[in-house]
Amino acid sequence: MVKHVKLGKSDISVNPIGLGTNAVGGHNLYPNMLDEEQGKDVVRTALDNGINMLDTAFIYGPERSEELVGEVMQEYKREDIVLATKAAHKFVGNDTVMDNSPAFLKQAVDDALKRTRTDYIDLFYIHFPDENTPKAEAVGALKELKDQGKIRSIGVSNFSPDQLKEANQDGYVDVFQGEYNLLKRDAEKNYFPYTAENQITFIPYFPLESGLLAGKYDKDSSFSDLREKNPNFQGQQFLDNLEKIEQIRKIADNYGEEVAHIVLAWYFSQPSVDVIIPGAKRPEQVRSNQRAAEISLSEDDIQKISNIFA
Repeated sequence: MVKHVKLGKSDISVNPIGLGTNAVGGHNLYPNMLDEEQGKDVVRTALDNGINMLDTAFIYGPERSEELVGEVMQEYKREDIVLATKAAHKFVGNDTVMDNSPAFLKQAVDDALKRTRTDYIDLFYIHFPDENTPKAEAVGALKELKDQGKIRSIGVSNFSPDQLKEANQDGYVDVFQGEYNLLKRDAEKNYFPYTAENQITFIPYFPLESGLLAGKYDKDSSFSDLREKNPNFQGQQFLDNLEKIEQIRKIADNYGEEVAHIVLAWYFSQPSVDVIIPGAKRPEQVRSNQRAAEISLSEDDIQKISNIFA
Protein backbone atom coordinates (compact mmCIF):
# COMPACT_ATOMS: atom_id res chain seq x y z
CA MET A 1 0.00 0.00 0.00
CA VAL A 2 1.46 3.35 -1.05
CA LYS A 3 1.68 5.84 1.80
CA HIS A 4 -0.34 9.01 1.20
CA VAL A 5 1.24 12.46 1.60
CA LYS A 6 -0.21 15.83 2.62
CA LEU A 7 -0.54 18.76 0.22
CA GLY A 8 1.52 21.51 1.82
CA LYS A 9 0.13 22.65 5.18
CA SER A 10 -3.39 21.42 4.36
CA ASP A 11 -5.05 18.32 5.76
CA ILE A 12 -5.56 16.87 2.25
CA SER A 13 -3.99 13.43 1.77
CA VAL A 14 -3.10 12.18 -1.69
CA ASN A 15 -1.44 9.26 -3.38
CA PRO A 16 2.02 10.58 -4.39
CA ILE A 17 1.14 9.72 -7.99
CA GLY A 18 -1.74 11.81 -9.31
CA LEU A 19 -3.22 12.08 -12.79
CA GLY A 20 -2.60 15.05 -15.07
CA THR A 21 -5.67 15.32 -17.32
CA ASN A 22 -4.62 17.68 -20.10
CA ALA A 23 -5.13 14.76 -22.53
CA VAL A 24 -8.69 14.26 -21.22
CA GLY A 25 -10.68 16.67 -23.37
CA GLY A 26 -7.69 18.94 -24.02
CA HIS A 27 -8.56 19.26 -27.70
CA ASN A 28 -6.71 22.58 -28.05
CA LEU A 29 -3.50 20.93 -26.81
CA TYR A 30 -3.79 17.72 -28.84
CA PRO A 31 -5.78 18.64 -31.98
CA ASN A 32 -7.61 15.68 -33.57
CA MET A 33 -5.81 13.24 -31.28
CA LEU A 34 -8.18 12.67 -28.37
CA ASP A 35 -11.08 10.29 -27.88
CA GLU A 36 -13.33 11.60 -25.08
CA GLU A 37 -14.60 8.16 -24.01
CA GLN A 38 -11.04 6.92 -23.75
CA GLY A 39 -10.21 10.03 -21.74
CA LYS A 40 -12.98 9.25 -19.28
CA ASP A 41 -11.68 5.67 -19.02
CA VAL A 42 -8.26 7.08 -18.15
CA VAL A 43 -9.85 8.96 -15.22
CA ARG A 44 -11.82 5.89 -14.12
CA THR A 45 -8.67 3.75 -14.27
CA ALA A 46 -6.86 6.20 -12.00
CA LEU A 47 -9.67 6.26 -9.43
CA ASP A 48 -10.17 2.47 -9.58
CA ASN A 49 -6.48 1.91 -8.87
CA GLY A 50 -6.02 4.15 -5.84
CA ILE A 51 -4.92 7.36 -7.58
CA ASN A 52 -7.11 9.97 -5.90
CA MET A 53 -5.75 13.29 -7.23
CA LEU A 54 -7.06 14.55 -10.58
CA ASP A 55 -5.34 17.64 -11.97
CA THR A 56 -7.23 19.64 -14.60
CA ALA A 57 -7.59 23.29 -15.70
CA PHE A 58 -9.98 25.68 -17.43
CA ILE A 59 -7.63 26.02 -20.42
CA TYR A 60 -7.54 22.26 -21.17
CA GLY A 61 -10.16 22.16 -23.89
CA PRO A 62 -10.86 24.96 -22.98
CA GLU A 63 -13.40 23.85 -20.32
CA ARG A 64 -13.84 20.36 -21.77
CA SER A 65 -11.36 18.59 -19.49
CA GLU A 66 -13.12 19.92 -16.39
CA GLU A 67 -16.48 18.81 -17.81
CA LEU A 68 -15.31 15.26 -18.58
CA VAL A 69 -13.55 14.89 -15.22
CA GLY A 70 -16.76 16.16 -13.59
CA GLU A 71 -18.85 13.58 -15.46
CA VAL A 72 -16.65 10.72 -14.22
CA MET A 73 -16.65 12.07 -10.67
CA GLN A 74 -20.43 11.51 -10.51
CA GLU A 75 -19.73 7.74 -10.61
CA TYR A 76 -17.61 7.82 -7.41
CA LYS A 77 -17.83 9.02 -3.83
CA ARG A 78 -16.82 12.69 -3.82
CA GLU A 79 -14.81 12.35 -0.61
CA ASP A 80 -12.56 9.76 -2.29
CA ILE A 81 -11.41 12.29 -4.91
CA VAL A 82 -8.97 15.19 -4.64
CA LEU A 83 -9.88 17.57 -7.45
CA ALA A 84 -7.31 20.16 -8.52
CA THR A 85 -8.03 22.77 -11.16
CA LYS A 86 -6.60 26.08 -12.31
CA ALA A 87 -7.60 29.38 -13.90
CA ALA A 88 -6.08 32.64 -15.14
CA HIS A 89 -6.78 32.64 -18.89
CA LYS A 90 -9.36 35.15 -20.09
CA PHE A 91 -10.47 35.52 -23.71
CA VAL A 92 -10.71 39.12 -24.86
CA GLY A 93 -11.70 39.26 -28.52
CA ASN A 94 -9.06 37.18 -30.31
CA ASP A 95 -6.56 37.57 -27.49
CA THR A 96 -5.92 35.48 -24.42
CA VAL A 97 -4.85 37.48 -21.38
CA MET A 98 -4.01 36.43 -17.82
CA ASP A 99 -6.16 37.73 -14.98
CA ASN A 100 -5.42 37.23 -11.27
CA SER A 101 -7.86 39.88 -10.00
CA PRO A 102 -9.97 38.80 -7.02
CA ALA A 103 -13.21 39.30 -9.01
CA PHE A 104 -11.94 37.09 -11.85
CA LEU A 105 -10.69 34.33 -9.54
CA LYS A 106 -13.94 34.21 -7.56
CA GLN A 107 -15.95 33.91 -10.78
CA ALA A 108 -13.49 31.31 -12.13
CA VAL A 109 -14.01 29.13 -9.06
CA ASP A 110 -17.80 29.36 -9.39
CA ASP A 111 -17.58 28.45 -13.08
CA ALA A 112 -15.25 25.51 -12.37
CA LEU A 113 -17.64 24.22 -9.69
CA LYS A 114 -20.43 24.15 -12.29
CA ARG A 115 -18.31 22.41 -14.94
CA THR A 116 -17.05 19.76 -12.53
CA ARG A 117 -20.52 19.34 -10.95
CA THR A 118 -19.30 19.59 -7.39
CA ASP A 119 -19.68 22.02 -4.51
CA TYR A 120 -16.00 22.29 -3.56
CA ILE A 121 -12.59 22.11 -5.22
CA ASP A 122 -9.84 20.50 -3.16
CA LEU A 123 -6.95 22.48 -4.67
CA PHE A 124 -7.40 25.62 -6.73
CA TYR A 125 -4.42 27.18 -8.51
CA ILE A 126 -3.78 30.53 -10.09
CA HIS A 127 -2.55 29.02 -13.37
CA PHE A 128 -0.29 31.86 -14.57
CA PRO A 129 0.60 35.26 -13.12
CA ASP A 130 -0.83 38.44 -14.61
CA GLU A 131 1.12 41.69 -14.82
CA ASN A 132 -1.03 43.86 -12.59
CA THR A 133 -2.53 42.11 -9.58
CA PRO A 134 -0.46 42.09 -6.37
CA LYS A 135 0.06 38.39 -5.75
CA ALA A 136 -0.81 38.48 -2.04
CA GLU A 137 -4.11 40.14 -2.96
CA ALA A 138 -4.88 37.36 -5.49
CA VAL A 139 -4.11 34.66 -2.93
CA GLY A 140 -6.12 36.61 -0.34
CA ALA A 141 -9.18 36.20 -2.58
CA LEU A 142 -8.59 32.45 -2.65
CA LYS A 143 -8.26 32.46 1.15
CA GLU A 144 -11.75 34.02 1.32
CA LEU A 145 -13.07 31.21 -0.91
CA LYS A 146 -11.34 28.70 1.34
CA ASP A 147 -13.01 30.23 4.40
CA GLN A 148 -16.35 29.90 2.56
CA GLY A 149 -15.71 26.19 1.89
CA LYS A 150 -15.59 26.54 -1.90
CA ILE A 151 -11.93 25.45 -2.04
CA ARG A 152 -9.86 23.45 0.44
CA SER A 153 -6.31 24.49 -0.42
CA ILE A 154 -4.46 27.11 -2.44
CA GLY A 155 -1.93 26.70 -5.22
CA VAL A 156 -0.03 28.88 -7.66
CA SER A 157 1.58 27.78 -10.89
CA ASN A 158 4.23 29.26 -13.20
CA PHE A 159 5.02 32.11 -10.77
CA SER A 160 8.60 33.38 -10.64
CA PRO A 161 10.42 32.77 -7.33
CA ASP A 162 9.75 36.40 -6.30
CA GLN A 163 6.07 36.13 -7.24
CA LEU A 164 5.78 32.94 -5.21
CA LYS A 165 7.27 34.65 -2.16
CA GLU A 166 4.91 37.60 -2.58
CA ALA A 167 1.93 35.25 -3.02
CA ASN A 168 2.88 33.40 0.16
CA GLN A 169 3.58 36.42 2.37
CA ASP A 170 0.72 35.40 4.68
CA GLY A 171 1.63 31.69 4.52
CA TYR A 172 -1.52 30.70 2.61
CA VAL A 173 0.07 28.84 -0.34
CA ASP A 174 -0.01 25.04 -0.03
CA VAL A 175 1.22 23.96 -3.46
CA PHE A 176 3.43 25.32 -6.20
CA GLN A 177 3.29 23.73 -9.63
CA GLY A 178 6.11 24.42 -12.06
CA GLU A 179 8.09 22.88 -14.85
CA TYR A 180 10.72 20.49 -13.60
CA ASN A 181 12.31 17.35 -14.94
CA LEU A 182 15.73 15.81 -15.43
CA LEU A 183 16.29 17.98 -18.51
CA LYS A 184 15.07 21.21 -16.86
CA ARG A 185 16.49 21.44 -13.35
CA ASP A 186 16.53 25.17 -12.54
CA ALA A 187 13.89 24.60 -9.85
CA GLU A 188 16.49 22.86 -7.68
CA LYS A 189 18.14 26.19 -6.92
CA ASN A 190 15.31 28.63 -7.70
CA TYR A 191 12.42 27.02 -5.83
CA PHE A 192 13.22 23.95 -3.73
CA PRO A 193 14.99 25.75 -0.86
CA TYR A 194 11.98 28.06 -0.43
CA THR A 195 9.23 25.47 -0.93
CA ALA A 196 10.91 23.01 1.45
CA GLU A 197 11.41 25.65 4.14
CA ASN A 198 7.80 26.90 3.85
CA GLN A 199 6.06 23.50 3.71
CA ILE A 200 4.86 24.10 0.16
CA THR A 201 4.47 20.95 -1.92
CA PHE A 202 6.26 21.33 -5.26
CA ILE A 203 4.42 19.47 -8.03
CA PRO A 204 6.40 19.22 -11.26
CA TYR A 205 4.66 19.34 -14.60
CA PHE A 206 6.07 17.71 -17.74
CA PRO A 207 7.93 15.24 -15.44
CA LEU A 208 8.56 12.95 -18.43
CA GLU A 209 9.17 15.84 -20.88
CA SER A 210 6.28 14.80 -23.14
CA GLY A 211 7.37 11.16 -23.17
CA LEU A 212 11.05 11.76 -23.94
CA LEU A 213 12.16 10.74 -20.43
CA ALA A 214 9.95 7.65 -20.60
CA GLY A 215 12.40 6.16 -23.11
CA LYS A 216 9.67 5.87 -25.75
CA TYR A 217 11.52 7.40 -28.70
CA ASP A 218 14.50 6.67 -30.92
CA LYS A 219 16.49 8.68 -33.47
CA ASP A 220 13.87 8.04 -36.18
CA SER A 221 10.93 9.41 -34.14
CA SER A 222 9.23 12.52 -35.55
CA PHE A 223 6.73 14.90 -33.94
CA SER A 224 3.85 17.04 -35.22
CA ASP A 225 2.43 18.45 -31.96
CA LEU A 226 3.75 20.75 -29.22
CA ARG A 227 6.97 18.69 -29.20
CA GLU A 228 8.11 19.89 -32.62
CA LYS A 229 8.95 23.32 -31.16
CA ASN A 230 10.74 21.93 -28.09
CA PRO A 231 14.56 22.07 -28.48
CA ASN A 232 14.87 18.81 -26.50
CA PHE A 233 13.27 17.03 -29.47
CA GLN A 234 15.45 18.60 -32.15
CA GLY A 235 18.76 17.87 -33.83
CA GLN A 236 21.85 17.02 -31.83
CA GLN A 237 20.16 17.88 -28.53
CA PHE A 238 17.56 15.18 -29.18
CA LEU A 239 20.30 12.62 -29.96
CA ASP A 240 22.24 13.59 -26.82
CA ASN A 241 19.09 13.17 -24.73
CA LEU A 242 18.48 9.71 -26.21
CA GLU A 243 22.00 8.73 -25.19
CA LYS A 244 21.39 9.84 -21.59
CA ILE A 245 18.13 7.90 -21.52
CA GLU A 246 19.99 4.76 -22.60
CA GLN A 247 22.17 5.16 -19.50
CA ILE A 248 19.01 5.35 -17.39
CA ARG A 249 17.74 2.23 -19.14
CA LYS A 250 20.72 0.28 -17.76
CA ILE A 251 19.80 1.38 -14.22
CA ALA A 252 16.14 0.54 -14.88
CA ASP A 253 17.12 -2.95 -16.08
CA ASN A 254 18.93 -3.56 -12.78
CA TYR A 255 15.66 -2.87 -10.96
CA GLY A 256 13.59 -4.80 -13.49
CA GLU A 257 11.63 -1.59 -14.14
CA GLU A 258 10.79 0.68 -17.04
CA VAL A 259 12.72 3.89 -17.68
CA ALA A 260 9.68 6.06 -16.85
CA HIS A 261 9.25 4.41 -13.43
CA ILE A 262 12.88 5.08 -12.50
CA VAL A 263 12.73 8.70 -13.66
CA LEU A 264 9.53 9.38 -11.71
CA ALA A 265 10.89 7.62 -8.62
CA TRP A 266 14.00 9.82 -8.79
CA TYR A 267 11.89 12.99 -8.39
CA PHE A 268 10.73 11.82 -4.98
CA SER A 269 14.34 12.12 -3.79
CA GLN A 270 14.17 15.91 -4.25
CA PRO A 271 13.17 18.32 -1.45
CA SER A 272 9.44 19.12 -1.28
CA VAL A 273 8.59 17.05 -4.40
CA ASP A 274 5.98 14.86 -2.71
CA VAL A 275 3.50 14.48 -5.57
CA ILE A 276 3.88 13.88 -9.30
CA ILE A 277 1.05 14.15 -11.83
CA PRO A 278 2.11 12.38 -15.04
CA GLY A 279 -0.46 12.62 -17.79
CA ALA A 280 -1.86 9.66 -19.70
CA LYS A 281 -3.76 9.17 -22.92
CA ARG A 282 -4.50 5.47 -22.30
CA PRO A 283 -5.60 3.50 -19.22
CA GLU A 284 -2.53 1.23 -19.30
CA GLN A 285 -0.26 4.30 -18.97
CA VAL A 286 -2.05 5.21 -15.73
CA ARG A 287 -1.41 1.78 -14.23
CA SER A 288 2.21 1.93 -15.36
CA ASN A 289 2.86 5.38 -13.83
CA GLN A 290 1.65 4.16 -10.45
CA ARG A 291 4.60 1.85 -10.14
CA ALA A 292 6.97 4.78 -9.49
CA ALA A 293 5.66 5.35 -5.96
CA GLU A 294 6.60 1.79 -5.00
CA ILE A 295 10.27 1.96 -6.04
CA SER A 296 13.04 2.74 -3.58
CA LEU A 297 16.19 3.91 -5.38
CA SER A 298 19.57 3.49 -3.69
CA GLU A 299 21.48 6.68 -2.78
CA ASP A 300 24.12 5.59 -5.26
CA ASP A 301 21.61 5.37 -8.12
CA ILE A 302 20.00 8.69 -7.15
CA GLN A 303 23.42 10.31 -7.49
CA LYS A 304 24.20 8.45 -10.74
CA ILE A 305 20.96 9.65 -12.36
CA SER A 306 21.63 13.20 -11.18
CA ASN A 307 25.12 13.08 -12.72
CA ILE A 308 23.91 11.71 -16.07
CA PHE A 309 21.67 14.77 -16.40
CA ALA A 310 23.98 17.24 -14.65
